[in-house]
Amino acid sequence: MSSNSTLASTQNAGFGSFVYLCRDTASYPFCNLFWRQLSKANFTLPDPLRAPVGITPRCGIPRAGGGRFGNIANVTMCAVSIIFIVYLSQRINRRRAAVGRIEIRALFIMYAITLLLEALTSGGIFSQGSLPLLILTAIHAGAVAAFFWALLANALVATQFVEDGTPSALLPFYGFAVIIFLVTTYIATDTAFSFTSLFKSTPPRDLRNIALFILLNIWPAATVVLYTVIMSWIIVRILGEKLPLLYYLGALFLLVGGQFIFVFLGTPICQGSNKFIDSSFLATLLNTASMGVLFLAWKSITESDWEDQVFIV
Repeated sequence: MSSNSTLASTQNAGFGSFVYLCRDTASYPFCNLFWRQLSKANFTLPDPLRAPVGITPRCGIPRAGGGRFGNIANVTMCAVSIIFIVYLSQRINRRRAAVGRIEIRALFIMYAITLLLEALTSGGIFSQGSLPLLILTAIHAGAVAAFFWALLANALVATQFVEDGTPSALLPFYGFAVIIFLVTTYIATDTAFSFTSLFKSTPPRDLRNIALFILLNIWPAATVVLYTVIMSWIIVRILGEKLPLLYYLGALFLLVGGQFIFVFLGTPICQGSNKFIDSSFLATLLNTASMGVLFLAWKSITESDWEDQVFIV
């Protein structure tokens, strides 16, 4: 095996590179997709049975086994968060007369699915480069991209240009979610298994995939900004309210704070805990808290006549 063991610098890799995220962000699951590309290029990689999540991170939590528990903190946080989100989904289901009830419940269910996939892809459960891990990571990528479409779609539904809960609203809501999920999952799968050369990183050490980078980083950021702008306009210009706006801004603050901690504080936390925990569990906590505040925001601007009755769609 050659001595090729160093990732490209962030500056040299260029736009679309995952180098920084894979090197400096602990437990970033989508780096799993580049493992086989590097392996085929004789890039020096750690033992797959012991390697942490990602591609040679500065600090990574070792895989579960041999006295190690993997990323147990984030797996536990994901499990607790799923229970919380299911509870909120049931609360949403009680508000039969509320605008956008079906759409926002779908958003929360999709978030719960991403939590389950996150636990599986970043928990140190599967060995690096293994078939189950790569397939689950590709599905995880698709679920994340589809979730952010659902977030934006909820803002569009709130404008009431199309009546919520009707086929004219639900068909594009679910239709685009499926399309985005399938496209992203295919790109992630092709990246992982190199069925074609279209999504190969050239050279492999650059970890460069512009399409995947846009779908997993630019697209989520853009939808969050658009969602916040649209909901702020609805609350201020149409409803003339102030408290709901504070809720939405609070949800935004928690989400941004969670991503900041995840991206920039992962390595210091990992090193300080002797590779026992990293920033991923804090990010999951804040992201889930953001969803909780989002529920309060939605509740504050919708009708509540049916709050104590349970209805199943």
